[in-house]
Amino acid sequence: MNILLLGKDGQVGWELQRALQPLGKVFALNRHSDASGLCGDLSNYDAIASLFKKTSPNIVVNAAAYTAVDKAESERTEADVINHLAVENLAKLCKNYQALLIHYSTDYVFDGSGDTPWLENDDSYPINYYGKSKRAGELVLEQTGVKFINLRTSWVYGTYGNNFIKTMLNLATSKTQLSVISDQVGAPTGASLIADVTAQVIRYYNLQSNARCQELHGHYHLAPTGSCSWFEYANFIFNNAKELGEVLTLEDVSAITTEQYPTPAKRPHNSRLNTQKLQTQFNLHLPHWQQGVTYVLKELIHGK
Repeated sequence: MNILLLGKDGQVGWELQRALQPLGKVFALNRHSDASGLCGDLSNYDAIASLFKKTSPNIVVNAAAYTAVDKAESERTEADVINHLAVENLAKLCKNYQALLIHYSTDYVFDGSGDTPWLENDDSYPINYYGKSKRAGELVLEQTGVKFINLRTSWVYGTYGNNFIKTMLNLATSKTQLSVISDQVGAPTGASLIADVTAQVIRYYNLQSNARCQELHGHYHLAPTGSCSWFEYANFIFNNAKELGEVLTLEDVSAITTEQYPTPAKRPHNSRLNTQKLQTQFNLHLPHWQQGVTYVLKELIHGK
């Protein structure tokens, strides 16, 4: 089985390079040409067409995306090119090659209203341009007729790349006071969990009949169990960092509202995702969010 992984250097892509290896021959690429001349630049349609011709993928895992949420408000064309138009091109190629396309999306496709975990078929009303561009990418998956599994996730972190955990640790070792938003709620999702679940999804999918595979195509929500606010998340990080021996200068953490911390892009208040469909359809179990955060904290602190 040939697996084409795009976006190998992102937080999720980095973990996917590890998780996908036992499943087949993995061609892991970023936007630059590798030693054999393969290029995974989604915006370069000729390069992507050549890539498909040379690798003949059975499965394409697209971990490449424009993820600068605030910048997307002013860089709309750039966000649309990667999150929407390039996905459409990718979907058409996958359809031509009869390849399964595994794609990643976000809780930001929803407006963040209420406090009930979002279901896959809930109405989508993104409140920022990043969310709109990701939703446009989802729609072309539906419209092209490609075989796809789209995994929506939230609050991604990992040992590799920039994320909330690393930001909080840096601030906690350099500042004495900190304010963190307390009225946005979601589930911190580890890049390693996303990668491992993706591998499990592929394993399960490959064991099914054609009819069953048809039933498995569509949108899914992927996040750990439990939920927290950014304020609760930050305090969990600080308390565990202390227990792991990290010396913090931080003395006081205060809770603030979203209104008190304005950003170019609006953020949803409710990022809870209902993951029952994913767990049922692919026969898997999702851990509590605290487990993954604790593991990454140990890696970051003890791995210094």
